Amino acid sequence: MNEHSTHQKIALVTGANKGIGAAVAEQLAALGMTVLIGARNQQRGEEAAARVRAAGGDARAVTLDVTDPATIRETAKLVDDLLGHLDVLVNNAAITGSGQVSPENAVDQTPSTVDLDMVRSVFETNVFGVIAVTNAMLPLLRRSPAPRIVNLSSGVASLTIAGDPNGPLAGLPASAAYAPSKTALNALTVQYANELRKDGILVNVADPGYVDTDINNHQGYLTPAQAAAVVVRLATLGADGPTGGFSNEDGPLPW
Repeated sequence: MNEHSTHQKIALVTGANKGIGAAVAEQLAALGMTVLIGARNQQRGEEAAARVRAAGGDARAVTLDVTDPATIRETAKLVDDLLGHLDVLVNNAAITGSGQVSPENAVDQTPSTVDLDMVRSVFETNVFGVIAVTNAMLPLLRRSPAPRIVNLSSGVASLTIAGDPNGPLAGLPASAAYAPSKTALNALTVQYANELRKDGILVNVADPGYVDTDINNHQGYLTPAQAAAVVVRLATLGADGPTGGFSNEDGPLPW
């Protein structure tokens, strides 16, 4: 462990070369953290890291595909060798399975006709990828005096909201891939929180809201910077902060 790692907070954000992930990285860097920009494409990661540095922050790109165990191992080794610990892990990387389409047009996820390979690929990134990255980074997080894990979910993950025939999501087509993957992520978050509570590792899930990003064909009304606020708040909780919770910027959400 070098001198830098002894005093500097380190954050890793997956899928951080654009959208919400990039905004989270920028805001954590603005708070003085060294931010690792996780991206599948090295060049795009480098460009995102350069933007953070141009704004006065400390950032470096790491090639990280959450479905590729080799890149996960390499990232963990890099953090261990160069920085010695990790304080914040933000599991942001996710796919819809439908590509860049508006949510109302994601009819290829209709449960009765969905392609099972799509469901598998969505869960591979949105659920299994989170497990793989989290478990690889836990030894590094355990070296932090105040480790925090934030998983990015969605309002569609709420069974209470999604199950309301008169609720705000009633007009959307039924989903057998993206929405269930985020519901599973919520459940996974609770289980990690239960296991790690005794170790002082706070694990929470954030709903960033309906954000203008590629994932919804830029139909969202929030900016990535606005969406990042709840993620940054959960990533910087004090020792008495909650764990195992699901919230947006307005407060707790129903499961």
